[in-house]
Amino acid sequence: MDIEQIRNYCLAKKEVTESFPFDETTLVFKVAGKMFALLSIESVPKRMNLKCAPEKALELREVHEAIIPGYHMNKKHWNTLILDNSLPPTLVSELINHSYSLVVKGLKKADRERILND
Repeated sequence: MDIEQIRNYCLAKKEVTESFPFDETTLVFKVAGKMFALLSIESVPKRMNLKCAPEKALELREVHEAIIPGYHMNKKHWNTLILDNSLPPTLVSELINHSYSLVVKGLKKADRERILND
């Protein structure tokens, strides 16, 4: 997936916003105000941070060289995907979905129910 495909995929999810809260090169996607994806748009190759269940995070890192502990993030709960075309697009979209779902699950009940029941 290229940057535009990733951006469009993230923005198609319910209540997702995008912004550059840290700098001009890190695009952040949030659901109900909580981060679920960070995309470094100037790095070569591109990199993306996604939230991940701790056990799954470790397993993914063991299987894929292009998945490493989350850069500048809690390494137990975040992975960095190196977008060098070695990861199948289906895996990238699956991991975006996983990150989004984890964040939605952690929202306040009213926010979570609004998003899940829309």
